[in-house]
Amino acid sequence: MFSLLNFNSAKKLFFQIPFRKLSTNFTPVRLAYASYESTAPPSEQDPAALVVNHGIFGSKSNWNSLCKVYHEKTRRKIIAVDARNHGDSPHAQEHTYVHLALDLEELVKQLKLTKVAVLGHSMGGRAAMYFALKYPNLVDKLIVVDISPVVRYADMKSIGRLFNVLQSLELPKNVTMSVARNQTDQQLSRYVMDKGLRNFLLTNLVQTLDGSYHWRINISALKANFDDICGFPPTNSLNFQGPVLFMSGANSDLIQNSDHDRILKLFPKAEFVSIEGTGHWLHSEKPKEFLDHTVKFLNKNDKL
Repeated sequence: MFSLLNFNSAKKLFFQIPFRKLSTNFTPVRLAYASYESTAPPSEQDPAALVVNHGIFGSKSNWNSLCKVYHEKTRRKIIAVDARNHGDSPHAQEHTYVHLALDLEELVKQLKLTKVAVLGHSMGGRAAMYFALKYPNLVDKLIVVDISPVVRYADMKSIGRLFNVLQSLELPKNVTMSVARNQTDQQLSRYVMDKGLRNFLLTNLVQTLDGSYHWRINISALKANFDDICGFPPTNSLNFQGPVLFMSGANSDLIQNSDHDRILKLFPKAEFVSIEGTGHWLHSEKPKEFLDHTVKFLNKNDKL
């Protein structure tokens, strides 16, 4: 039963299904984003902008506080994006890492950027990895948060049921947001025991002009592409020769020591840092330690 899963169990299963299919529709979507930048005119001496990618069911707003600090402490322009089928970005039937990387390439071209640093958590981390592998000339540095390209097999029935649960809920109408969240949370609690997971999911509840509520994530597309979200595309001879930092929570097993050899084949300059006392959400569980490591990495003068 899904109700017996705690949040850590749920998070662990999200990333253990192999990449299986590949759509033939390679049309990018224009991503919604929030930028954090100086009012001063840009200079050729400015470091590359940092693009921040959230995980599944997340949005750019999850990273608002950290993005402000990154801008202040790295002098970089910060661009927090909503992935396709999330937040304010367009919905699409396709949702594979090939498509997510293509969306990032489109964003770089749209913003007329030469190179970007990329930070990605979970699903966003795999999108960032594939973007760096596929378009290495566009990437200055890469930070991958609690995910790796190594795919492990597991039963996905409990996680697959989460999509069905969200689709089955009777969403309220003509009530305030606080009331709507409470009513929806009461229904969710029958299936999902962990309050943190429920609160995270409820950030996707939005009200329309007619007073009704809906999920802003594209549940049907995410459900249809879930095998791909939990996998990683074939890499063949791809690799990224630039600086890479893999950050993990010590209580999470999504980056294991046994993964390092595979990671180093794809990212020969990869560094590994684990933060004690944290799990999958290390950036929110211990933001100071997370910022200390990532800011130091971003500010380091690497020769590419």
